[in-house]
Amino acid sequence: MLYLEYRNFQKSRCHSLRKLVVTHNLEQVYVNEIQAVLPDWEIVVGKEIYKEHIPTAEIILGWKKDIKDLLGDSSTLKWVQTWSAGVNNLPLPTLHERGVLVTSANGVHAFPISETIFGLMLALTRNIHTYVRNQSSKHWHHAGLKLEIHGKTIGIIGVGAIGKETAKIAKAFGMKVLGVRNSHLSEEHVDEMYTTAELETVLPQCDYVVSTLPLTKDTKGLFSKKQFQLMKPDSFFINIGRGEIVVEEDLIQALQTGEIAGAGLDVFEVEPLPENSPLWEMENVIVTPHTSGSTEYYDRRVVEDIFLPNLRQYINGEKPPINVVDFVKGY
Repeated sequence: MLYLEYRNFQKSRCHSLRKLVVTHNLEQVYVNEIQAVLPDWEIVVGKEIYKEHIPTAEIILGWKKDIKDLLGDSSTLKWVQTWSAGVNNLPLPTLHERGVLVTSANGVHAFPISETIFGLMLALTRNIHTYVRNQSSKHWHHAGLKLEIHGKTIGIIGVGAIGKETAKIAKAFGMKVLGVRNSHLSEEHVDEMYTTAELETVLPQCDYVVSTLPLTKDTKGLFSKKQFQLMKPDSFFINIGRGEIVVEEDLIQALQTGEIAGAGLDVFEVEPLPENSPLWEMENVIVTPHTSGSTEYYDRRVVEDIFLPNLRQYINGEKPPINVVDFVKGY
């Protein structure tokens, strides 16, 4: 990776150039691709040096929590392209008030996260997590293995890019797929679509409940005691969306009392997950450290599939079309 500040002109001329600031370190190949679209711009790249350039940036690619305090009243910022699908960590009201366009990296994670979802589902179903623990102590034990995933019902709560890919994979296992989103519009690989208001109708039908939801004012705390009580006692809950969608104390109680059979969790109310959390020690829980979206292709997908197409439209005086954030909905 290159940790650099890339400029087209001598420093004495930089103050007059429009500026793009990339808050991540990028390989030269991606810097070159961006430069080809912006031949007359100052391009600043690198997590070590971005801060001093934020007040004069027109476009920011990526977001860091300290950027809000760096913008200032004279900020020239017009567009933020995030490095993540979720935008709940951005000061959306402030950006909206300033007239700043925000586009997300939604879609980048569909393959790696859907793979993680099924990795968690299969591990919990086939006791792989238990056998890994047994292996460390050289303990040969059947562990009551009996479940299989074929033919079961999966409820996908949030049928966006990740949900769609998850539904597609579920069909390879002959699963019945129930989808939940804001509309009843049909979707390929989804057998029945419900709205969020109908969540309580969906939960009792599912052997696996998978949350891929973004965090908004409407989804915060969506899964609490009542929802877990509606689920089957032999069902599994998978959360790769956002931790605050779940009332964690209620989830822990549901797992401890047998209201649900187990959980695969990549996100939590507090991250890193505190060492004193009961979730670490629970035999019916698999914990991963918010890594379900990690992939060798992440940078390429953000830059080539989302940012560059958006950038070309922006330079032509048009609104970037991909993943424009709705400030009212919060995603």
